[in-house]
Amino acid sequence: MESLPGEICLKIFCFLDYQHLVVVQQVCRKWKLLASDNSLWSNLFKERWGEDRAAFYAPNASKSWKDVFEVQDRCDRVGLGLKIIREGRYYYLVHQGEIQRCLGSRRNSEEARSLICHSDGLEREFTGETGSCLGILDKILFFIGDLEVASADAKRSRVT
Repeated sequence: MESLPGEICLKIFCFLDYQHLVVVQQVCRKWKLLASDNSLWSNLFKERWGEDRAAFYAPNASKSWKDVFEVQDRCDRVGLGLKIIREGRYYYLVHQGEIQRCLGSRRNSEEARSLICHSDGLEREFTGETGSCLGILDKILFFIGDLEVASADAKRSRVT
């Protein structure tokens, strides 16, 4: 496949849906660059949401069609409001489909809690990176993220 011209690869990639296009991007640098082509993602957007929405959501200079597609897909999956979602093992704070902040993973948070600093006889929890105390806010955010995932799973099971 390395000897194939980029134009032929793009023609082949046109037949893929967005999930397979994302997988193709992980094969090599050349395919990542080709599979990120604006025309591919523009066509995928138009196929899924139509020409009218594509005209409305057309990306500005700082975004690509792939970025616009990802935001719109996230809006469809989780809604427009302020949400905490889990994708893989990471939690994200999302508003109107845009990731506002990566909250990290519960695993990293638990590893950080295991680092305990003894100072003046007081026991405090510290994160490994910044040295700041782990707050109740982080625990609440992860709990809310788990509730969001659990409620989404429950809704899916009721529908089927």
